[in-house]
Amino acid sequence: MPPFRHEFYAIAIKAGGDGKAISGEFSDFPDGSTVFFNTPFQVLSWEIKPNWKGYYIIFSQDFLAQSHILSDMLRLFPFLKIDKSIPLTIPKSELPDILTIYEKIWQEYKGDEGDKFHLIEAQVFLLLTQVRRLFEKQIDEKIAEISLKAADLKLLSRYQTLIQTSFYPNANLETFSNLHSTSFYAQKLNVHPNHLNAVVKSVSGITALNHIHNHILSLAKSYLAQTDWSVKEIAYALHFESPNNFSSFFKRNTQMTPMAYREEVNL
Repeated sequence: MPPFRHEFYAIAIKAGGDGKAISGEFSDFPDGSTVFFNTPFQVLSWEIKPNWKGYYIIFSQDFLAQSHILSDMLRLFPFLKIDKSIPLTIPKSELPDILTIYEKIWQEYKGDEGDKFHLIEAQVFLLLTQVRRLFEKQIDEKIAEISLKAADLKLLSRYQTLIQTSFYPNANLETFSNLHSTSFYAQKLNVHPNHLNAVVKSVSGITALNHIHNHILSLAKSYLAQTDWSVKEIAYALHFESPNNFSSFFKRNTQMTPMAYREEVNL
């Protein structure tokens, strides 16, 4: 498989076999059985022989969002955020138990029972708990802390960039995209809105919604000062539902109406 980029969280097990896999920037897998995981937007590739044995599970955002158990997955299992994730060695004594979990997930997935995804959720939670135990035993606490902080900084950076590019005049947006909602950006970033807000506030000191409002306000001031666009044109350029909504937003954040602000800066 040549290099490709996917937008999901994934967790895999190599129980045996030969060949080479590249997970993010990591290709030097330990000998024996290993478990490894991927974050969204990593580049993956592999060149493996037919005797490679194992499983690969990809979590879609829809699956995570509807799950009561896994909707808060990144808080419970923060190691999934780490871009440069090191494959973890599975002790021989623990391999059968972990393989059994994967096999149960696979059997349920192939079945046609109406409640199969409830059982899959429970098995995935059990699997991630087992992997967390391996992670805590094998990864130095200081290194883990640094890696998690780097992951949070990267998420904040990607969030800020996504806000900026979404408001470009030529941005390719789906119909009914709500650029004023943190949920819109969380979905694009494949994270839960609560997790996005927690990380953004922890790193930057302000909420995820504040970042959106600050950018909109900055663009609004720029348009009022540097163009002759009407308030109506600016409102729709900034994806407000109506000029009145835009005017209310602007006055709430500046204590001035849009036209009063334009008159003041153009004196």
